[in-house]
Amino acid sequence: MTLPSRFESVEAVEEFMTRPSAALVADLARAPGDILVLGVAGKMGPTLARLAKRAAPDRRVIGVARFSEPGVREALVAAGVEPLSADLLDRRQIEALPQAPNVIFMAGRKFGATGDVPLTWAMNVHVPAMVAEVFRASRIVAFSTGCVYPFVPVDGGGAGEDVPPIPPPGDYATSCVGRERMFEYFSKKHGTPGRLFRLNYAIDMRYGVLHDIGRKVRDDEPIDLSMGHVNVIWQGDANEVALRCLAHATTPTSPINVTGPQTLEVRQLAAEFGKLLGKQPRFVGKEASTGWLNDSRRMVTTFGAPSVPVGQMLAWTADWLARDMKTLNKPTHYEVRDGQY
Repeated sequence: MTLPSRFESVEAVEEFMTRPSAALVADLARAPGDILVLGVAGKMGPTLARLAKRAAPDRRVIGVARFSEPGVREALVAAGVEPLSADLLDRRQIEALPQAPNVIFMAGRKFGATGDVPLTWAMNVHVPAMVAEVFRASRIVAFSTGCVYPFVPVDGGGAGEDVPPIPPPGDYATSCVGRERMFEYFSKKHGTPGRLFRLNYAIDMRYGVLHDIGRKVRDDEPIDLSMGHVNVIWQGDANEVALRCLAHATTPTSPINVTGPQTLEVRQLAAEFGKLLGKQPRFVGKEASTGWLNDSRRMVTTFGAPSVPVGQMLAWTADWLARDMKTLNKPTHYEVRDGQY
């Protein structure tokens, strides 16, 4: 794949991000049938749905959300994705959805989790239980998070899928374990094939860990080193792995870590942004000896290494920030260690 040197617009980012590879086309051929994307209106959902439609243009790709953000529905329609409005907290509305053979579950609640704890648990545990039961005859790839793991030593290569999901305190991470347990329970009960997609962290020019660090460097804001090490992956690569997981589902469902293969130092990332942006980074705090880090060797063995290297993501992000291009204004809060979002 030839990587562009820069992106002139949001449209250019999304066009590149939704180009399907031959491997994706081949894997989707092994997972026939329509594709239902639940929670399509989030940060990753629109590009994942567009990628699915471009990879399998003869199939229905159906995106489900409440569509409270203007323009999302219209953009999906323009890409050939069928939008359906539904509140996934209402079981009757879930049951009314098309029974597609392939389900990508992307719904969940993180930010504001501490402000309304019951809603967080309803979205992250109750909704998955209903979806897993209603779509028991489908393949289900369920988005999860590396936050289900405990903190691990930063020099240990990250937590592998065999590490028990026992996170540090906090309703968000704990409820994400609950989400996985619901999909596991119903997968075992009904023989539903699936994967638990433990993502850590997706990168787009408009948001993500690199965007957060680079913006602070650009704006002369201090960078908190409390969580001094991170993993990242290009959002297009993450979306592709999610769709390919439909052809690599297991019965019962099983976890797969999805991230880049390197453990990255926040201090070094900031220094690189400093060089690219002509700024001197400022830091507060001190790096901890542990962090939320994932071992992606299973992903790399199954699907190959990510197509976009970290250096390219840094260059793209720095160029985007230098031109003050569009941002989603959705910080990742990657530096949080107490689980309060």
